[in-house]
Amino acid sequence: MRLAGLAGITSSVEARSTWRALDPRAPEDYRQLAALLLDRWYEQGVQFVGIGGGQGAGKSTLGRLLVQAGELSGLSTCVLSIDDFYLPGADRLALARQVHPLLATRGPPGTHDVALCRSVLDALPYSREVAVPVFDKGRDDRTGSRTVAGYVDVVVLEGWCVGARPSPPELLAKPVNSLERERDADATWRNHVNDALATAYAELFEGLESLVYLQAPDMAAVRRWRLQQEEERPPELRMTAADVDRFVQHYDRVTLAMMRDLPYRADTVVTLDQYHKVAKVTLR
Repeated sequence: MRLAGLAGITSSVEARSTWRALDPRAPEDYRQLAALLLDRWYEQGVQFVGIGGGQGAGKSTLGRLLVQAGELSGLSTCVLSIDDFYLPGADRLALARQVHPLLATRGPPGTHDVALCRSVLDALPYSREVAVPVFDKGRDDRTGSRTVAGYVDVVVLEGWCVGARPSPPELLAKPVNSLERERDADATWRNHVNDALATAYAELFEGLESLVYLQAPDMAAVRRWRLQQEEERPPELRMTAADVDRFVQHYDRVTLAMMRDLPYRADTVVTLDQYHKVAKVTLR
């Protein structure tokens, strides 16, 4: 397995067997990664895992393969996205009125129901069934819930900001892009986001026993990959390149902070090249 060589480890017979049986339509690197990660978590007895990385890095693809790998190996795995836990539209509009208009836009820390996310994650290993909220991005609102089978061996939370930490307050003064410069001149929004990372999100991420970081090469790649995601949507629902750029600006500050921090802190760092191939795997 190429990725085992990159990581400096010897792949087990079980990992190789799982890798070969995974969906052949999925990217080869992500198939190998899923098999190696699940094998490692089994050896370490890890139960709660986080996967973080910029938009378009492949978190959802890896998540789907982890579930399949769990089915093949007998290690039941549930993967949830932090996107499942976006606050309902009415709640974000209330925040927009009370704190800052930019909080109406889902995505940044401060726009998730973190308490609900924690309760769902905690319940999954010990409950027969668990209700998980359903968020319809087309409607930009929560539309009910779905039932997920419990008694799982490994619980994975994936999301673009999973594992992020707050920035030092002095770094918040200078805007990082035109969105902050023009719509958050007094830094109210970015301070609110930072405070959320320092409190509720910090508690959520502290419960994760292992953290995987999918490291994009730069912000240009994040934007390019996010635009590629749009091209997979129906034409009438796609954002333009300009729309994508404006949208991603909501994520720039935290994404950049993660790029500086997580390569030195995550248990597993998967370094991606410009073509979405795995260039390096660092295990700690």
